[in-house]
Amino acid sequence: MAIHDAGMFTVKEINRLKILQDVIDRNLRPGQAAEILGITPRHCSRLLKRYRQSGPLGMNNQSRGRTGNRQLPASLTELALNIIRERYADFGPTLAREKLAENHGILLGKETLRRLMIKTGLWVPRKQRAPKIQQPRYRRACCGELIQIDGCDHHWFEYRAPACTALVYVDDATSRLMQLRFVKSESTFTYFEATRGYLEKHGKPLTLYSDKASVFRINNKNATGGDGYTQFGRAMHELNIQTICANTSSAKGRVERAHLTLQDRLVKELRLRGISSVDAANEYADEFMDDYNRRFAKTPRHDFDVHRPLEHDDDLAAFFTWREPRRVSKSLTVQYDKVLYLIEDNELSRRAIGKYIEVWHYPDGRKELRLNGTALPYSTYDRLSEIDQGAIVDNKRLGRTLEFIKLVQEKRDNNRSQAIPAGDGPSRRRRKTTEKKSQRSLNGDDMLAALKALQSRSGEIFGRRK
Repeated sequence: MAIHDAGMFTVKEINRLKILQDVIDRNLRPGQAAEILGITPRHCSRLLKRYRQSGPLGMNNQSRGRTGNRQLPASLTELALNIIRERYADFGPTLAREKLAENHGILLGKETLRRLMIKTGLWVPRKQRAPKIQQPRYRRACCGELIQIDGCDHHWFEYRAPACTALVYVDDATSRLMQLRFVKSESTFTYFEATRGYLEKHGKPLTLYSDKASVFRINNKNATGGDGYTQFGRAMHELNIQTICANTSSAKGRVERAHLTLQDRLVKELRLRGISSVDAANEYADEFMDDYNRRFAKTPRHDFDVHRPLEHDDDLAAFFTWREPRRVSKSLTVQYDKVLYLIEDNELSRRAIGKYIEVWHYPDGRKELRLNGTALPYSTYDRLSEIDQGAIVDNKRLGRTLEFIKLVQEKRDNNRSQAIPAGDGPSRRRRKTTEKKSQRSLNGDDMLAALKALQSRSGEIFGRRK
């Protein structure tokens, strides 16, 4: 140990020296000194003995300057860092540690390697990195070239009504509000409805720019089926409208800034007009958009409007449908959303046996079975249909039988398939879990429980004897 190192003291050690000197000068008792220093009397005696033998230099930390028992050999750390510099310079600490263990037999702790890489400049922690600069992007040259779309969930009616979502369409070239529609929540059908209104009013834009919500993008990386489009993306593809998903919210900054303006101005305008419902707000939306565009819209670099008019064969009602493939059974049936569809037996439908057809689900709830675009006539058998107690006949035994059936049905899960859109309502994926069972899961125990419930009402069922 060097003399310079031995003569270095911390503030804690200097304070300890003063207290021990007071003990030697008989100004303090050893027990009092131990209590002040927060140590045991025995350890205080050891320190006094060392102080008398070696003086102040014997009071510093005896482990100072020694190599730690767990310190890695310098040759090992240097070897690991040299390998990382040569072969894994752009690897993070976790991946570099895995490659050192797999390919070179060097086993190091993840945090140990992270500390070594930070010390040598091979890795910069996220907190120390320079912030990513989002430079402004030039506006598109023409109106209709790029439309930024997004939904904004907010208390638009303040506390006069529940919160809802505003679907906002902003033109990138002019910052004009092109479409504003209030809905209960974001879903495929609500975007269908808003986009259809946009197309009927302005025509077809070149590109729609959105976020990475599941309405616009398939977020399941392991998806193996389908054509790679969401239902909304498929509709836009058929209309020859390109869809782009932004990586960050700042990339679609025009619609994000429009949200802030709407959350300030629109909320107050709705309050002044006493509007507290979605329908009334949608009626006022056109008037507000005209006033907004008059105040905030910019002049495009070119006056040419690139919106394309709708063609005569553009069937918007057909484009904006939720489509699911289903295979036709040998008995000419398909199942969709817990409903069995009985296809009418004819020459065309017989050709569909064993093949896949499409179930078209319209926003208004209508459904069609399509084979190569041709609608197939059908009737339905709903597995979730309930017994109508109001239609029970006067026969008492039949009425009790139907009451027994109703008790069993109350244990059945009557929710439709979660894969089907919920329309302009809350998402089905957010519904609470239930203890009810599917139709096939109902068993004899459920029937026995229903029978016991009926027997408990024996006085009501069989009447009381006089």
